[in-house]
Amino acid sequence: MYQRIKSFVESSFFTKLIIYLIVLNGITMGLETSKSFIESFGTYSSIFNKIVISVFTIEIILRIYVYRVSFFKDSWSLFDFFVVTISLIPASQGFEILRVLRVLRLFRLITAVPQMRKIVTALISVIPGMLSVIGLMTLFFYIFAIMATQLFAEKFPEWFGTLGESFYTLFQIMTLESWSMGIVRPVMEIYPYSWLFFVPFIFIVTFVMINLVVAIIVDAMAILNKEEEKNIIGEIQDHDNNLNKEIVELRKDMNEIKLILKEFIDKK
Repeated sequence: MYQRIKSFVESSFFTKLIIYLIVLNGITMGLETSKSFIESFGTYSSIFNKIVISVFTIEIILRIYVYRVSFFKDSWSLFDFFVVTISLIPASQGFEILRVLRVLRLFRLITAVPQMRKIVTALISVIPGMLSVIGLMTLFFYIFAIMATQLFAEKFPEWFGTLGESFYTLFQIMTLESWSMGIVRPVMEIYPYSWLFFVPFIFIVTFVMINLVVAIIVDAMAILNKEEEKNIIGEIQDHDNNLNKEIVELRKDMNEIKLILKEFIDKK
């Protein structure tokens, strides 16, 4: 019984079923934002949601039964458990936020699709490296925000009137969204040499810091790929070693059979 349930839980059919349900549930959640859809198909949508939650609950119960303590040691399994638990809590008065949090069940697609899980794992692994880059970027932002407030607050209080406003304006400039015609050129009409402030900021923060973050993520993906290749090579080597052992044992058995046959023929 245990082996049958384990085979079923680990089967590709069961995995694909969960993926399809997550995708369909995501589509229905999007359609539920339409009032006309709710008026026409609200009852069917509610029934489908209950079916999905029931299937997810059964899935979690089966996985706990199969993996037992190991289930609670796996972070992805705990995330699935948390998402399903939220979906089971009734969104009564005082818990309306849970209705919104139910959309988190779509993140289960990450745990169901190995490639998505691989990318998220890479992102999590680069957090320590990214923190140092983010800290350095924050330092640059803080320094430039103080300078911008002191330089441009008098003439452009809506953009640089306070430190917070300067932070937001510099963030907009970092994203290169309307930075030239929308902000920098109007400032240059009054402060002609202000480009000496904005160009170095864009170069340092946008072109250098952001590319450092991208480089860290790419490096983490490369490390994961190398580890995956090592695991595959290791599995192939183990398989070859086992195969060689079986061949050696088979040869020994053949030699023993030959000796027995020879002895039997000699006796005759």
